[in-house]
Formats: sequence, C-alpha cells, structure tokens
Amino acid sequence: MIKISYTIGLSTIQDLGRDENYRHGVSIGGAMDRLALQMGNALLGNAKTAAAIEVTLFPIKFEILSSVNIAVTGADCAIELDGKQINPNWAFHAEKGQTLSLSKLNSGSFAYVHLAGGIDVPEVLGSRSTYLRCAFGGLDGRMLQNGDVIKSLPEADPFPPIAPGGFGAISPALALPQPSHASVGTNDAITMLRYLPAAEHDYFDKASLDALVTAPWQITPQSSRAGYRLAGPNLAMTDKLEMRSHGIVPGVIQVPPGGAPIIQTADSQTSGGYPKIGTVIDADMWRLAQTRIGNQICFQKTSYEEALAAYREMNKFIDKVRALSKAYRDLLK
Repeated sequence: MIKISYTIGLSTIQDLGRDENYRHGVSIGGAMDRLALQMGNALLGNAKTAAAIEVTLFPIKFEILSSVNIAVTGADCAIELDGKQINPNWAFHAEKGQTLSLSKLNSGSFAYVHLAGGIDVPEVLGSRSTYLRCAFGGLDGRMLQNGDVIKSLPEADPFPPIAPGGFGAISPALALPQPSHASVGTNDAITMLRYLPAAEHDYFDKASLDALVTAPWQITPQSSRAGYRLAGPNLAMTDKLEMRSHGIVPGVIQVPPGGAPIIQTADSQTSGGYPKIGTVIDADMWRLAQTRIGNQICFQKTSYEEALAAYREMNKFIDKVRALSKAYRDLLK
C-alpha cells in the first residue's frame, strides 16, 4: 500500500484496457505504453492484465505505507527510494515509511509504477483503467491527486522481499531496436513507425504518399491520450471523398480536411469520418507513446507479415522477462 504525497496531475491508473466493449462505443483506453505495462507485471510475476500507475507529469512522490515489492518501467527518469538511485525498468523492495520519487525525465513520456499483485481498484466493464472523458474506472474515474492511497491486490504467486539492489530488464529500445529508415537511417533522434496502408491509402495523391514516408513529422502540443496530431507537409487526396463515420482503432492515421495527420492513441474515439491513410503497427505503438511532444517521427510502409513478425518479437521479449523474473523468484523461495 502506498500514498501519493506529491503530484502535479494527469497520472492515472491503467491496465491493458477494454477490448470487449469497443462495439458499444467505449474506447479501448488502457496504458499508452502497453509494452512497459507488461514488462512491470512480468518483473513482479503479476497477471498480464494487472493495473499500474501511469505517470504522465513529473515529479511525483509516494509514501510507502506497508512493505511491498515494486517495479518502475517505461520512460527513463530519475527514480529514488529514500534518496538512493534506482535503475529504470527495475524491480525492488520498499519498506514502510520509505519515500519513492520519480523526477527529471531524461527521455520518454510515460512511466509505470507497479505494485506486486497489481493495483486494487474496482473493475468497470472488465478493466481497471481510468477513462477520464467519461469519468469511470481507476480511482473514481479521475486523475490521481495528493493524499490518494493506492492498495494492491493479493499476489497470486507471492515471493519474499526482493534482495537489496533488486533486479531488472534491458531497455526495450535496446532489446527491440527500431529498424533503419531510408530517409533518416538509424537516427535515434527521430522515432521510426512502421505502418500498414489503410482503406483510403490509394485515394491520396502521389506527392502525399511520398511525403508520408520521406518527411519528418513533429508531434504537436495539441496531442493527448486520444490522438497525436502531427505537423509536416499537408496531405491531399486526388479527389474529394465523401465518407460516413466508421469504426477506427488506436494506431489509425486519419487525415482531416486541413491535411495534417492524426494518429489515434489509447483513448481514441471508436468511430470517425476522416480518410485513413495508414495504421501504425501494434508493435510500434509503444515507441510512439514514448516520443515526447515536440519531437519528430517518420513513417515506413511495411507488410502484414512483417507486422506480425514484429508483434511476435515484442511478445517474445516480454515472455523472456517473465521467465527470467520467475527464475529469480524461485531462487528466493
């Protein structure tokens, strides 16, 4: 059990979201960086779907109210337990009375604080995720605030306190390096996102299709958990296309009449009428989530087979983290 002693807002409780209710008009929601969420759960032996605290603005501080094993994953930030530095993507033990703080964001956007067993808040429509727009899920459907007490669920496979120093996993950026891009090569300053052509892809003119994969795109301050708005060349269609609203999912790249693309993210609406030029593959959505506002991305067209291979590689990485952390837990028993 922990208490939030200081926060400047926007942090929420998130899990993998509400996939089963999309057809009812309910956004999938859940963690912006689903890979980081699964990493933390794997380190602690939690269920894959266990909820964690998604930290959006820094600094944030927690008072430890009872002895607990914790993991922090996601963004590279300064993590300290009673002033002692903790590595990113790390699991460790905290005792009652200690203070955990996250500050000084070095890279990335979202960090995740996991408690052994997962966070204990009621399930709403099959998920513990906070959906701020409709004010349900998480802790009373709102962002976390000073004084909030966060409890953990009982552990399905409890293990003793983690030994001093803790243990962790390699950064996903190293384990799953982004492929090189024809225009920017292996420039780590620009996030490369692979995409699949969407239904209206071929309705865009050649100049726009070329610009999509050759131009750098900047994430604008108008971005949110619902969608990342991009600044770059205006994309245009060969002919005006009248469309009815239709289903969309996170990852879809819509192009409004102004020509500036929007990538749908975790809290995206369930339908829309803008043309879709492509869809960012699931295996690269965590890269988008950890790209900060003001930074640049680029797109690379891929195939369905390559998208599946990337998805399997991502899951293989998570499975390896879970297997190695289980081996560690077994040694402690």
